[in-house]
Amino acid sequence: MAYTTIHFKNPITTETKQAPVGFSWTTFFFGLFPALFRSDWKWAGIQALCAIFTWGLSSIVFCFIYNSLHIKDLVNSGFKAVSIDDNNLAGASSNVGITIPEMEE
Repeated sequence: MAYTTIHFKNPITTETKQAPVGFSWTTFFFGLFPALFRSDWKWAGIQALCAIFTWGLSSIVFCFIYNSLHIKDLVNSGFKAVSIDDNNLAGASSNVGITIPEMEE
């Protein structure tokens, strides 16, 4: 299975971010640290609280859903897709469950 990354840019702030699509291997191996490194404080806090209350078992769930949650938050914050590694934005949108807007040239 190919590892697909969407490259995002916020048209207002010109900030750029990259977001992988699908299963989060980094969350699988490192828990909430990928959220911390992405400055995703909301989901890092939620993962920390869930891990405390479930004795770490919630990390199994988050490795399946975290990348989609991160992409949804980026889109809701105004980020738009500049490019995608496999040129299949429709497939990535389907995988995430929302329509990912493209950056106008």
